[in-house]
Formats: sequence, C-alpha cells, structure tokens
Amino acid sequence: MNILYEDNHLIAVNKTCSEIVQGDKTGDEPLSETLKKYLKEKYQKPGEVFIGVSHRLDRPVSGVVLFAKTSKALSRLNEMFKNQYIKKTYWAIVKQKPTQPEGRLEHFLLRNEKQNKSVAYDKLVPLSKKAALTYRIIAHSDVYFLLEIKLETGRHHQIRCQLAKIGCPIKGDLKYGFARSNPNGGISLHARQINFIHPVSKEAIHIVAPVPEDDKLWQLFEKSVLKS
Repeated sequence: MNILYEDNHLIAVNKTCSEIVQGDKTGDEPLSETLKKYLKEKYQKPGEVFIGVSHRLDRPVSGVVLFAKTSKALSRLNEMFKNQYIKKTYWAIVKQKPTQPEGRLEHFLLRNEKQNKSVAYDKLVPLSKKAALTYRIIAHSDVYFLLEIKLETGRHHQIRCQLAKIGCPIKGDLKYGFARSNPNGGISLHARQINFIHPVSKEAIHIVAPVPEDDKLWQLFEKSVLKS
C-alpha cells in the first residue's frame, strides 16, 4: 500500500489497478479495510478504527484515493465532493488521436446496471445524466497519446465512456472497445492528482500520484511530462 498523504483527519493512497476501494461481490479485501488494519497497528488503537470513503475509483483504474480518518472530515469531504470543490485530474493513454489537441466533451450518459456499463448520447434521452469533461494531449509516443482530463461532472465510467464515444477508447479497456487487454488486467486510466482546501485546517492540499511502476509506457510518459 502506497500512502501519499496523511494527517489527523485525512489519508490518501495511490491505488493499484488490482485493488478495490470498497467491498464488492468478489470478497477481496478493500482498501478501506486494509487502511483500518494499518492505522490500528501504526497507532496501537484499541477497538474499531474509523475510515470513511468519500469517493471511489473503478477497480481497473489506478491513482489517488482520498479517505477520511474522522467522521467530521468525512461529512465535510462529502459536501466538498458534492459541490465540486475538490478538483481531480486524470491521465489516460489512448491509441487513437483525438481530432482536436484539446477540447470539451459533453454527452448524456445512460447507465446499464446489468452490464455495469454506461452509454453516451449526444442528446438527452430518458433517465440519462449530463456528463462533461475537458481534455488535452500532453505527450505522445510513436503509437499512443497521453491525455490530461479534468472532470466537470462525476458520472459512472464517465471518462471511459466519453472517450470511447469520440473513438478514443482507453488502452486496455475491453468494455469500451479497446482491442486488447493490458498485461496487468487494468486499464490505462490514472487519477493523477487531487487539489482541495483541507476541510479542517483550511490549508491548500495538492496530492500527486506517481504512475504505475510496472508499466514502461506509463513511466515513459511521466518522464516526458516532467521534462517539458
């Protein structure tokens, strides 16, 4: 477990593509439980340890996930996420170059619970929800392009679905039309950074998650961006 930030109220982890944030039908131990064990051992806490989940990442996605260590921090974080005071930046690797080097995507997403998938429409359809994001190409290799993405809304599979809609499915994302899976079973979508005003101390917090160490393409792109 790679901890990126910790204080009395918050803890942030760099999630791998194999980890889950909260328990699901697989029965695998979620990060929330792993963190409880870590805090119990580190601080020799008697009894139950509190960990609050304020947001999630899909299992095949890597990157920064923020948890609350106190109920006060959790209620404030929930409010901040709801009001979009917490700004998240994602990196995505795609093979198909977008028609524009940067832009804004707006669609209407309809979630299919049975397939655990969303479909993007250009116009409002019954039960759909508006989804918007901005993107820009920040690096490229001979074959792939690295996009930096900022969300305006937080919908189910939003980035995956919207990029697929414009013909740019994320590398490894079979569910949304990429041809091949990644060796590690994940997809090349990474929650790169998170920026917010601390809910208790009111300090400006900026957390950056290094890209997966076991992926040469991610490492290449990170070096390329840091150099520029």
